[in-house]
Amino acid sequence: MSEQLKIIKGDITELSVDAIVNAANSSLLGGGGIDGIIHLKAGPDLLKECKQLGGCLAGHAKITKAYNLPAKWIIHTVGPVWRGGSKGEPQLLSACYQSSFNLALKQGIKTIALPAISCGVYGYPILQAAAIAIHEALNFLELHPDIERITFVCFDDAAFESYQLQLDAILHE
Repeated sequence: MSEQLKIIKGDITELSVDAIVNAANSSLLGGGGIDGIIHLKAGPDLLKECKQLGGCLAGHAKITKAYNLPAKWIIHTVGPVWRGGSKGEPQLLSACYQSSFNLALKQGIKTIALPAISCGVYGYPILQAAAIAIHEALNFLELHPDIERITFVCFDDAAFESYQLQLDAILHE
């Protein structure tokens, strides 16, 4: 199963996968960080489609075409803002991954790339977020072995090392 899970450092918008996940804000109309980059590179048609979706609640996900990106689809999910961890943040972050994976399943997606959801301006501690992300991905792969690959795309060395550390810890439990 761990062969189906990959962690890389790079630019999620450059990957030729069935779907990339966008760490979106609740409006789905673009913003800072990876959300803004995805909207910029996908082109204006993404914004047009997102305007028709009516936003998205934290922990949920919606899907659009990927337009000018090499991926086929963009799964937009809204992660929680970190408020110390006692306001339901772990459950909401888990729900982001579950919602994204369920949408991928419904769409017949076999390869999916995800960023470190909520770890940018939303302030989620990277080690805690990585543990949730890896746990949810491994659970999903266990239930759906036909999924070819889940790739976590880290934006810097610290994120990459955090994800790798969590994967190693979980695999060696």
